[in-house]
Amino acid sequence: TSAALGVVEPWMSGIGGCGNLLVYLAEEQKTYAIECGVRAPLALDPDRYPLIDGRDSDLFAWPAVVEDRNVVGPASVAVPGLVAGLGLALAQFGTMQWSRLLAPAIELATRGLLVDWYSSLKIASAARQLIQFPDSARCYLPDGHVPIGEWGGPLPTLDQSTLARTLIRLAKEGPASYYQGSFARELVRDAQAMGIELTEEDLAEYAPRQSVVQGFSYRDVQVSTVPGMTAGPTLCRALNTLQSDASSLDLQDPMRAYTQYAHCLLNAYEHRLTHDGDIPEGNGPSCTTHVNVIDRMGNVVALTQTLLSIFGSKVVLPETGILMNNGIMWFDPRPGRPNSLAKGKWPLSNMCPAIVHHANGDKSALGASGGRRIMSAVFQLISFLVDTSLPLGEAVHRPRIDVSGTDLVSLDQALGEDVRQALVSQFPVQMVDHGIYPSLFACPSVAKRDSHRQVNSGVAYVLSPLSAAITE
Repeated sequence: TSAALGVVEPWMSGIGGCGNLLVYLAEEQKTYAIECGVRAPLALDPDRYPLIDGRDSDLFAWPAVVEDRNVVGPASVAVPGLVAGLGLALAQFGTMQWSRLLAPAIELATRGLLVDWYSSLKIASAARQLIQFPDSARCYLPDGHVPIGEWGGPLPTLDQSTLARTLIRLAKEGPASYYQGSFARELVRDAQAMGIELTEEDLAEYAPRQSVVQGFSYRDVQVSTVPGMTAGPTLCRALNTLQSDASSLDLQDPMRAYTQYAHCLLNAYEHRLTHDGDIPEGNGPSCTTHVNVIDRMGNVVALTQTLLSIFGSKVVLPETGILMNNGIMWFDPRPGRPNSLAKGKWPLSNMCPAIVHHANGDKSALGASGGRRIMSAVFQLISFLVDTSLPLGEAVHRPRIDVSGTDLVSLDQALGEDVRQALVSQFPVQMVDHGIYPSLFACPSVAKRDSHRQVNSGVAYVLSPLSAAITE
């Protein structure tokens, strides 16, 4: 599923990106985390990213860097980790062969990308940057134009044969070949030809991080998140603040409830952006995918994978067809900060997959796409599920606020004037429409295991056109 998603929605994620995942094994009753985020190249020089006046227009609204080098183009690319993470997950927990797992992605890439209205929209949103790079333009802007299907005619198809050949080779040689050996050497040459500071040493030294997750308590449930350089610790801080309130949360009083949410999120983000980082995150379109899986045995996976921005760095490698991430954007470009740029460093990411272990034995896997907005959505979704026992569909689609790194609270207009008045008396507030594009809130999803009936259910977010809930 992970590799196939990188083919059918290449603007969101892919083998040039990264991810984080949680795995709950029912037989062991243990939860494991695999952190496979990006890492700064060992040759990275922070002086290549001088600050200028203004702010970038992408996900994090950092202080602007000359030529947007940390956001777009070769200098924005970090060492990708998704293939290593998937390989480790398969080795530790998998039951299938690597080649079988890549087979659907190979078939889809061989067919080519079928361009519907949503694909056209996504490509159009990044066209001004994609056109700057010849191989990116060749892949996504045939004849220099956004591909659009004609009324009543067949949908256009974009050629992904170069990527298909790469996937076929990876299927034969295994995930380790991405990081060491002849394929890794060819990948490095391909990247360096585009001006990317990627070396064989970068790939050979990359290693995903695995841990057993103890989780933390919220009300009467246990919540598991990915530790380390993710939004998991921030989620823990926000939920701990919420449950420390002496009074119980009552969503029948939305004015008070959403005010509590705003306080918790603002405090958690203040700590995150001031203190969190790997020592020795705006409002642009994000490109993240989240997947929840529960099997018939009750094993649970929550996976978030990303290229960061929409189409990542906007750079497609000419020989391998891999669309590369823009992971350097995750770093704070200002020097002297916990999350500042440095060679070989792991950035602070916004991915926040979670598994909720309910008191009755049920399990819920959840997460979201949406850049810095992810943690706010996961935080509120957990509260909706635990504090109100809302059905999955109502919890996923209940109107939310968003707090994502500034003092500003974004408020879904569906929450109404009373909630706005309650919030505006304490915070800067903006009322926003919640639509398909631009998406001003994260797009959550959830899957749940009813341990008593041994029944699995799931809900996808209706405002995300490519999201779906499926069964075996």
